[in-house]
Formats: sequence, C-alpha cells, structure tokens
Amino acid sequence: MKAKIPYKFLFTILLLVLVTALLLNISFGSVNIPIQYIFESIFYSTVENDSWHYILWNYRLPKALTAIVAGGGLALSGLLMQTLFRNPLAGPFVLGISSGASLGVAILIMGSSLFSGFFTYGIVNSFSLALAASFGSFLVLLVVLSVAFKIKDTMALLIIGLMFGSITAAFVSVLSYFTSSEELQRYIFWTFGSLGDVSWSQLSVLVVIVFIGIILCIASIKSLNAFLLGENYAQSMGVHIKKSRYLIIIATALIAGSITAFAGPIAFVGLAIPHITRQFFNTTNHYVLVPAVFLCGALLMLICDLIAQLPNSANVLPINVITSFIGAPIVIWLLIRKQKMIF
Repeated sequence: MKAKIPYKFLFTILLLVLVTALLLNISFGSVNIPIQYIFESIFYSTVENDSWHYILWNYRLPKALTAIVAGGGLALSGLLMQTLFRNPLAGPFVLGISSGASLGVAILIMGSSLFSGFFTYGIVNSFSLALAASFGSFLVLLVVLSVAFKIKDTMALLIIGLMFGSITAAFVSVLSYFTSSEELQRYIFWTFGSLGDVSWSQLSVLVVIVFIGIILCIASIKSLNAFLLGENYAQSMGVHIKKSRYLIIIATALIAGSITAFAGPIAFVGLAIPHITRQFFNTTNHYVLVPAVFLCGALLMLICDLIAQLPNSANVLPINVITSFIGAPIVIWLLIRKQKMIF
C-alpha cells in the first residue's frame, strides 16, 4: 500500500510554490522588475527607480493580491457548492450570483439604449461597475434565500438557481440586441474578467468581504463534513439543516459576488480547483480541504495571470481564456490518471 504524504509537507510545498509564483507574477510583465528590488521596495521602502516603484505599487502588487483573493475565494466557493449539493459539476455561480452581477453591469452599460438615456455612458467606471454588479448579486441572493426558506429539497434549490441564471441571461440578451456596438463591446470586455483594474481602496473592500465569507465557511466546516453523507445523516449528527444551508449560501454569495463585482466573472477556477485539491490531498475532510483549496486556487490564478500578462509584451490576454486553457487539461489528466473522482 502506497504511503500517504503528510499534510504538513503538502502545505509547506504549496506555500513555497505560492510565494514563488507571487514573486514571479510581480516581477514579470511588459517591464521586468528585479526580485531583489521588490524585496527592497516592500521591506526597506527603497525608491531606486521611479518607474519600477510606480508599476510595483500602483499596478503589480494590487493585481497580484487580487489574484490571490479571487483565485482562493472562487475555489472555496466552488467547494462549498459542490459539498452542499453533493454535485461535482456545481460551481460558485450555480445559484445565479454571477448572472445577477452580469445583469447589473449590463443594465448600467447597455441600459441607455433600452431606457432612453436613463443610464449614460459617462457614469460607467470601475466603482460604478462594482456597485452595479454587487447590487445585482444582492438581489439574486435575496431571492435565493427566500426560496431556500420555503423548500426543503437542496436539489430543487440548485435547479431554481440555474433557472434564475437563465432568466437573467435572457434579459441581458435583450439588452445586447438593442444596444450600440460600443456599449456591447464594453460589456463583453467586462465578461472576460480582469485583475488589473482593482485599486488599493477596492482591494481593501474586497478583502474584508471575502474574509467575512471565509469566517462563515470555517464556522460551517462541521456541517460540510456531515453533508457529504446526506442531509438525513447530517441531521442525525445534530446539524441544523436550514441554518447550515443559509450560512453556506451567504458565505458563497459574499465571496463569489464580491469577486465578480470587482474582477468580473472569472470562470473555471471554482469548478475545477476543488477536484484538483481532492486528488492531491486525497481527502474529503473539510478541515484540510478549506485551506488547501484556497491556496491551490490562489496559486492557479497567479500562474494564469502570469501567463496572461505576456512577459516582455504590452498585451494582456483575458484571464478567463487562460484559466480555461490551463485548468481544463489538468483536470482531465488527473481524472484519467486516477480513474475515479474523489467526492
């Protein structure tokens, strides 16, 4: 029988690789910044090169930290949804949170064509986009919570969440049909996802909201482990089903909704990272999975962002394209190699 690798060793390796990826992400880009200068600037406030200093503190650092928060948060949200619904295809946006955010942004950007100028192009900026996305996500969350209060079947809640996503997608399609090409292009660019448009002030708000969601997630770990064996078993273990379901949904909505609001709808990470983590750690225990999934999600996002920003080039590819290109083959390879899915 093959010896099991200690979790402490796996976490140590994961942290080392994560720090390495963070340094490379900050260092490489259209202008390469020496790693030595990064340490000197952060720890000793060195200003050896004005352009390096500006790029580092106004673009590279907030973008890298956003990648960590977004990657880890989306992966954690995906884990919560997959466990709650006991469905390996569930992701962080399965309840329509992303669709609600997309609808809010679509109304802001493309609403002027449909609402006779009530919304104007001039008010569209990073803060207004985040506010519109947050408002849309919050409305969907209220509807989902009200539905969750009335129904007992978790699978029915999953289907209802998918239906809300279809309804909002239909409304966005109507807006797209009547909008101008310029507004439509701006909306499409938002759907690509972006980590580089988040300022320090926006990042601080994002970190606070995601942190609250993580606290709720940690408080639900016992319930998550019980849910793996079914709601009847969880109830026999003393788990309050409705209360636990509310906590998990609210945690997911806070994390996934805030990330979508500030960075756009980033696909794949929340769906695939929980599976990748389960394969490497070979466990379904959420006391191990919760920190491991967050770290793996952060690592993958840093690597994808490093590839997306094309070192020594001013061009930046959409982050959604890279996450799918990099992540999907990894999951396929792991499943073929393991020949079964741990869940």
